[in-house]
Parts: sequence; C-alpha cells; structure tokens
Amino acid sequence: MKFRSVACLLGAVAALAFGADPKATPEQARRFIDDAEQKLLVLGVDSARADWIKSTYIIDDSEILSAKLDERAISATVDYAKQATRFDGLKLDPVTARKLKLLKLSLTIATPSDPKESEELTRIVSEMEGTYGKGKYCPKGPDSCLDLEQLSKIMAESRDPQELLRAWTGWHAISRPMRSDFVRYVELANKGARQLGFKDNGAMWRSKYDMDPDAFAAELDRLWEQVKPLYLSLHAYVRARLRAKYGDIVPANGPIPADLLGNMWAQEWDNIYPLVEPPNADPGYDLTKLLTARNTDWKQMVKYGENFFVSLGFDPLPQTFWERSLFVKPRDRDVVCHASAWDVDTLNDLRLKMCIDITGEDFLTIHHELGHNFYQRAYSTQPPMFRDSANDGFHEAVGDTIALSITPEYLVKLGLLDRAPDTSKDIGLLMHRALEKIAFLPFGLVIDQWRWKVFSGQIPPEKYNETWWQLREKYQGIAPPTGRTEADFDPGAKYHVAANVPYMRYFLADILQFQFHRALSQAAGCTGPLNRCSIFGNKAAGAKLNAMLEMGASRPWQEALEKIAGTREMDASAIRDYFAPLEKWLNDQNRGVPVGW
Repeated sequence: MKFRSVACLLGAVAALAFGADPKATPEQARRFIDDAEQKLLVLGVDSARADWIKSTYIIDDSEILSAKLDERAISATVDYAKQATRFDGLKLDPVTARKLKLLKLSLTIATPSDPKESEELTRIVSEMEGTYGKGKYCPKGPDSCLDLEQLSKIMAESRDPQELLRAWTGWHAISRPMRSDFVRYVELANKGARQLGFKDNGAMWRSKYDMDPDAFAAELDRLWEQVKPLYLSLHAYVRARLRAKYGDIVPANGPIPADLLGNMWAQEWDNIYPLVEPPNADPGYDLTKLLTARNTDWKQMVKYGENFFVSLGFDPLPQTFWERSLFVKPRDRDVVCHASAWDVDTLNDLRLKMCIDITGEDFLTIHHELGHNFYQRAYSTQPPMFRDSANDGFHEAVGDTIALSITPEYLVKLGLLDRAPDTSKDIGLLMHRALEKIAFLPFGLVIDQWRWKVFSGQIPPEKYNETWWQLREKYQGIAPPTGRTEADFDPGAKYHVAANVPYMRYFLADILQFQFHRALSQAAGCTGPLNRCSIFGNKAAGAKLNAMLEMGASRPWQEALEKIAGTREMDASAIRDYFAPLEKWLNDQNRGVPVGW
C-alpha cells in the first residue's frame, strides 16, 4: 500500500439488504449521508491513529487495539451501506447522489442477505488470504521451508534455470487448496452483487469508474491497443537476450517461460536488467553516489521532495509532518519500514512512514510518497466522502508523475549534478523503466480480465487454470515453465486474487502517470524529449496539477482528467511519446528477429 487515508477503510466485506424504501424522501437521503460521513470520519480517524501506532510500535497490544478500531470503522461502513439502499431510485441532488454511490461502491464484496451465506463468504475470503499468507515451499521437509520473500529473492537474483523453476513451481503449489473455496466464493459474491442490482461481482467492481461497466472494459482494451506495439518490441528484444543466455528453453518466436523474467508473476522485469542491458548504457552518473558525496542526510532527502512541490506553488508541509512522521528505522523497536504516506485526520495531519536510506531509489520514493501527501492536503477542503482521488488509479498516478520529473536536468538544478549527460545516454535509463512500467501493463489487465470473466460465467470452474494461461499468453506473451492442469490454481498464487483485492487501479495508474506528465510538461513549456522534461519550478504546471488534486472524488474522474490534461479520455499515446527513443532503438535491434508469439 503506497498511501494510507481514512478512505482506505471503506473497502469491506458487507452484508447488504436489497430493495428501496418507497416512503424515503430526498431530504432524508441528504440528512442520512451527511450524518454518515461525519460519523465515519470520526471512526476512521480513530482507526488511523491506532494503525499508525501499530505500524511504528509493533507490539501485541498495538496490533489488538488497531484491529479492534479497524473492525469498528468497517462495521459502521457496512451498516451505513446497508441503510443507503433504501434511497435507491430517488431523484436526488448531484452531491447527495454521488456520496451515496461512493458509499455503496466502496465495498469490495457484498455478501448475500442470508446470514449463513454471509458468514460463509466472509470466512472463505479470510481463509484464502490466510492460506496465501502462510504459503511456503518446503523442498526437503519442514526444516527447508522458504517463504515468498525468500523465493522472490531467488527469482530476482538467480540465473540458474533449474533453481528458478523450483522456486516458481514451489510457490505456485500453495494455491491449490484454494480452488474449491474460490468456486464457492464466486457463487456467493455474485449472489450478493445481484441483490444490489449488478449483473455480477465483476460488474460491481467496474461500476466504480463513472462509466457503464461494459464500456469501461472496452475502454481498457482500447488503451492496451495503443501501447501494444511498444510492448511487442520490448518483448521481442528481451526474448532474444534471454535465448542468448538460456538457450532453447526460450523459444525463438513463442511466449517466454514465466520463471525467467525476474519476478514470481512475471509482472515486472527490471530484475533481469543486467541480462538485457543495452551497450554503453551508463547514464554518466550514479544518483546514490551523488547523494552520499554531498553527505546528504534523511532530512535533506525529504526536503528535496518538499521543495519540489513548493517550487510548483504549493505551501510547505506543516510542522506536524516533521514532528510526527517516521523517517529513520528506530534502534529500540520493530516498525513497518515499507514506505507509505498518511493523512491521519484527512485535514492537515500529513505523515510519511519510511526507513530512509541515502540511495537514488529512496530519493525517487520520497518524491512519489509526497505526491500522495500533497494530493491528500489538496482535497482536504472537500466533504469527507470526497476526500479521495478521482478514481483509484489517480492516487498512484500522481506519485509516479512526480517521480517522472526526476531527470538529469532536475538534478543539475539541485546542484547534485554539474551538467546533464547527452540524450544519447538515455537508452539504459529508459530500458530500466520500460522493464518496470511497460512490462507491467498487460499483467495489470490480465488479473481482472480473468476475474471478470469468471464472475460473468464466461470462464467455468473446470477451465480456471487453462483460461488463466490463455489470457497470459494472449496479453503478455508468456507461458508456464512446466505443465499445468486444472488441479493447479495459479491465479491464487497472486495475493490480490486470494484476498479479493481489485487490481485495475494499477493498470490505470500506469497509463495516467504518463498522460499527466505529458500535459504538465506542455504546460511548463518543455519542448525537448518527454523523458527529459521536468516540471520543477514551474508555477503554471503546478496550478494545473492543483486544479485536479483539489477536486478529490467530488466529480467523475473524466472531469478531473480534463482539468489536468484538457481531455476527458484516457490516452496511452503519452507512453509511446515518453519511450520514443527506446522504441526506435528496440525496433533497430529487432531487425531480423521474430516479433510476437
């Protein structure tokens, strides 16, 4: 989780009744939602404070208190969501109607109204997540067990194909016991969604995006077609380099074995950068070395990030940010070091939780996380129900947009670099970023494409695994490294499937960040290559960014997009613009090499 806000608590498993109250009035609806959002705000803030303590003082008592307050906030959300259905069908003012919609759609699953079925679905979801969390591969008995973190390290670092195969198959075996539970989960989740008036659970998820659910699915395919040529070029180049490394286990013109791409799910490929690194890829500087040579400390690292936003016209962070955040790993206690941005009271109690190292990677991460914090503060003037991003892809996209402005030219302005290297040095940097961003796009589609088809009945249980791999080959051009059957349940080896967490936000964030970056770069008057554009110091770009941020979730995302990009339509062509130098280079390298699979 990259950011934490009270809005995050609204995702819950809910038992929802159905049927509107014929005696309900618009005035009752307005009073109801106004009361609900104020009470949920208080509960959410209490929960956020307890969660902060749990993350920064990991002891049994902090975990127990956090769980209790989280449960209290989620239970209240569920109760209000149930009550909200009594206003279905009423003609309401736009603000009340949107608040009620966001309240109901904040639920990731609606359990059936029957108490026994409600309890059964809640238990199944909990057990599947538990099975995933306890998953281990024990090749030689209990004393040889490896957890996901250890197996992921092997996937990232090993270049032994047999070791990679063992790690991959070992982890993918942990999800087999989930299969029968998942079948029942689909049945019960669909029943709950239909009682709310949706065709199925997938349609309920897609309804969060201010579009007809089927139109939203078609929109995603349109975006993918825009960026697909670049992915095909990257895939062909990587396949050829892996074939040079591993020989015939990598086909010359077929899908790439999924265990050779440096990641358990082949969702990002940056771990294999050393195997595919372009010649003369040295960008001419090492950001980590530049920072350490300046004796940069944690506070200066964060100040660099804050000053980026101040240069755009935003106010500095409040003093409480510096007093209440966690910046350095304490010596006296356990903490959750995973970086996250918090808005504890959804007003001005902004915090960063991170164990900062003086590295180029953490320099980027700080800029990204502060993107969340400045977004959180920008929409803090909205009513509580609207204190969130325009859709769930926007928050991550904003943080990543800021990171895209960390260019050589930006480092020169900070005094970290004497002069920017020639643009001919960019291919290595672009390749590394493409292995992360471009490689991810089809995977970001497949996770929910598969689930939506499962929920709709297009994929029956007896074809779960077969169709999973058909979709992964169709979109990603990858294949299982060993034979798979319907005894396997490979989708469940990904956390978001096991834990009922929608995934489309990550695909949207990958698309939107480049569209945001292009629009802001144009506002800043940048005329050079898009990958060299930085909006640092440009008030016009800052004003355009803030106009979108301060809307929060108060209006459909199309209106928020129009504020920043001048269009109501998502556009993946910005990705092709950003990676244009790399795409040209890849096409040159791929001459005479098979492209596609």
